[in-house]
Amino acid sequence: MTTAAPLNDLPFYQPHGNEEAVFEAAWRNRLPLLIKGPTGVGKTRFVAHMAARLKLPLYTVACHDDLTAADLVGRHLIGNGSTVWCDGPLTRAVREGGICYLDEVVEARKDTTVVLHPLADDRRLLPIDRTGELLAAPPSFMLVVSYNPGYQNLLKGMKPSTRQRFVSLRFDFPDAGREAAILQKETACSDDLARRLVGIATALRQLKDQDLEEAVSTRLLVYAALLMRDGMDPVTACRSAMVESLTDDPEVADALMEIISATFGR
Repeated sequence: MTTAAPLNDLPFYQPHGNEEAVFEAAWRNRLPLLIKGPTGVGKTRFVAHMAARLKLPLYTVACHDDLTAADLVGRHLIGNGSTVWCDGPLTRAVREGGICYLDEVVEARKDTTVVLHPLADDRRLLPIDRTGELLAAPPSFMLVVSYNPGYQNLLKGMKPSTRQRFVSLRFDFPDAGREAAILQKETACSDDLARRLVGIATALRQLKDQDLEEAVSTRLLVYAALLMRDGMDPVTACRSAMVESLTDDPEVADALMEIISATFGR
């Protein structure tokens, strides 16, 4: 999935620290950026926010097991009796001097590193073997990648030779006050509801690596608040937005529901 972001909207983003300054410094100095952190903590929103702030076109690629270098660079397509070359999102970002963001980059096939390496060092070059082009990235181009270290294993980990080409940022869940502010901004929920949901998240995150493979994300809290805003019962909303997304184990789900029911006085 590839999307080009409009330039005139500035997506809401609540800073956690100095990540905006690090991003801008990396961009000014033509350095690639790696963002690592758990699912749903705002990595993609942050990149969209910074692209709009810098007034740069953004091409976002959701990486997956079948993503190849050709999907990023481009390929020849047959149509109307002729063969035409179609740029991929990485090539378009280089030509336009925009940002190419590869979300969960370790999910892509290993041959993608062949085209990323020359862009992620001082050469800043994109070789297109099928057309014979060698594109030099303009000063405004930036390569940004992300992944979730919690899912990293021997097969899906990023090689040190690749990782050390990037300036890196580590994202984590925001503190309780900032997370409540994010919920209020995203959903217009009350301060009381925001704090209750954040309290649930704090309790559920303590179960990470014990009963849950993945911690509850800020994104799931937003989903729960939106369902409640639409009139859904809080306990039902939390079950649908959070619990069923976190586990398939009925016993674990019941344990999570006890925390939620206690929070909403059931």
